[in-house]
Amino acid sequence: MTLDPEIAVVLSVMMHVTWNLIARYQSASAFPLWWVLLVHLVIFAPWGFWSLVTQVDWSLSFALLLLISASANVVYFMGLRQAYHHAPVPLVYPLVRSSPLLIAIWSVLFLGETLGVWAWGGIIVSVAGLLILAFSSGSPSDKRALPWAMVAMLGTSVYSLSDKAAVASLQSFGAIIGFISVGYLASWLALTLLLYRQTTGWRPERCISPLALLAGGVCIGLAYALVVFAMKQMPSAVVVAYSNAGIILASLISIIFFRERTAWQQRVLAAVTILVGIVMIYQG
Repeated sequence: MTLDPEIAVVLSVMMHVTWNLIARYQSASAFPLWWVLLVHLVIFAPWGFWSLVTQVDWSLSFALLLLISASANVVYFMGLRQAYHHAPVPLVYPLVRSSPLLIAIWSVLFLGETLGVWAWGGIIVSVAGLLILAFSSGSPSDKRALPWAMVAMLGTSVYSLSDKAAVASLQSFGAIIGFISVGYLASWLALTLLLYRQTTGWRPERCISPLALLAGGVCIGLAYALVVFAMKQMPSAVVVAYSNAGIILASLISIIFFRERTAWQQRVLAAVTILVGIVMIYQG
């Protein structure tokens, strides 16, 4: 796949915004994460798994990275699901996406990546903007959601690190899809067990809207596959920080076009802060 990494991140951001705007209007009781992961697996996993088997030079270290990434995906989705039980999406998701700082620290320690002063400063500023956005949700923060949001953030940092380490072995976009789909399959199975434990049913009682089903199923996997693709040439923390531009766009679109005016001044401040951080990273 011939694609500039910056363009890959832009495409990822567009998909992220599309899914984010649609998903926020879905009922949590419909278990939207379960549905979109299932649709991703139905549409993309057969191609991805075939590419993973036939287009990767397998080794013990690669298999270990795949296991770590899949396990971290399970931790991420389980933490995200449980956090949504206690607090709304506008509070939880920006907290979870504040992982670039942790990713940067771990990538320097374990992968030998180097970041300049501007990049470090930009990551810190963008994370501050995400925290401002999280606490502008207009709903009282339920402290029970915070530990689960931190668990999800930890999962994000771990699979980002393992994906970066594994990406050199993923020579095709199909192999990247397959690598991601293994984690998504493990996460979907874990969410199915959680669903059964909570409801004694193996599937949600109702489905999300057809538009959310299709958009989520297509975007949730492709968006992150483009992020992993960009990691081939860019530091992992920088790619994840760039991808958070989608949160800026989603927030501004919600204010301008959907007239969601609750704490709009604070949300604009958060968007500007994140943008300043991204510009600083770019300069670095």
